[in-house]
Amino acid sequence: MGAPSVGTPSAGERVHWLSVFLDTPERLMARETGFWSDIVGAPPGTPMGDDDEFLPLHPRDGDPCVWLQRTRDDTVASHPDLYVEDVDAAAARALHLGATETDRRDGLVVLRSPGGQPFCLVRWRGQRTRPGAVGPAGGLVDQVCLDVPADRFDTERRFWSAFTWWPRVEKEASDEFERLSRPPHVPHALLLQRLGSDRTGVGAHLDLAAHDRLREVQRHVAAGAEVVAVFAHWTVLEDPVGRRYCVTARAPGDV
Repeated sequence: MGAPSVGTPSAGERVHWLSVFLDTPERLMARETGFWSDIVGAPPGTPMGDDDEFLPLHPRDGDPCVWLQRTRDDTVASHPDLYVEDVDAAAARALHLGATETDRRDGLVVLRSPGGQPFCLVRWRGQRTRPGAVGPAGGLVDQVCLDVPADRFDTERRFWSAFTWWPRVEKEASDEFERLSRPPHVPHALLLQRLGSDRTGVGAHLDLAAHDRLREVQRHVAAGAEVVAVFAHWTVLEDPVGRRYCVTARAPGDV
């Protein structure tokens, strides 16, 4: 295999789909599955993986893009999976751009970005249909936010922009945020958020869009979430196992 390019990715390296995985300790799986199944309007499907550790939530009107992953420790976290046609070529390109590899199986490579964010490259299986909004307020998980310490922010935004080859949303770029616009059929955009100087760890969380943020937040609270903080354009919540996520004022379907 030749050296991967750092310019336009080849057809096999292009990101065709993006799912978010909710990493959940085994003892909390039942509670977490029930909550997120209600929130995204998608009943759990058939477990997958060598140990049935991957659980897709199957929307009625699209392909699965929110999964739960059973873990062996007590860490509650989230990470994105990017789906490509040629996993080996895409992994080689990610490594060339500064990522590090932590595991490899057939059709799956586990990596960390240069700033330390875990993510996976998975063989694309033809997923193309984004799920629709759910509930009276039109709630929709439509973004994965990567929480990046300030000293790694520039490195991370260069990596994710170069690897995905997704364009910046110029009108939303700022010192605090960098948003990458997904292709129309991909369910989740990528947002990078610069953390304050007191935050050192990397992480990821879900963002939901809604036509009516207040009404959508009320739906989440009724399902078992708690409001943590309210800002001008988003509300921070915790789900029943302490996983933080946001409901935003962005309309579902925005790029």
